[in-house]
Amino acid sequence: MRVKTNTARMKYVRKVRKRAKGFVMGRRKLFRTAVETIERAEAFSTRDRRARHRRFRELWITRISAAARERGVSYSRLIEGLAKAGCKVDRKTMADLAVFEPKSFDALVELAKKTLGAGGAKAKPAVEG
Repeated sequence: MRVKTNTARMKYVRKVRKRAKGFVMGRRKLFRTAVETIERAEAFSTRDRRARHRRFRELWITRISAAARERGVSYSRLIEGLAKAGCKVDRKTMADLAVFEPKSFDALVELAKKTLGAGGAKAKPAVEG
């Protein structure tokens, strides 16, 4: 006699049902459907986790760019000046400095301008209006 409901199988079923918690209708109750839904959800979560990293990087760059333009330098010139100066501050930290520590960000901008020389301030200052 072949037994299909041994302890290992039941352990797997319990694990699947626990992970399917919160799904609606057959996606939670029917085993095969639950497994398919879980696989699909995992694929989406992996994809969207990577996309979230990209979106945050875009946000940081936008914040740095806006703060740099207020101080009379473009984003690309700021990054170039900091790279030449050997300053290794990542974009997340620079964005936080731009928002919460403007004086520290000013120091970074001045360092970049000084490193680039007289050509560092190519961007026009922001116009208030």
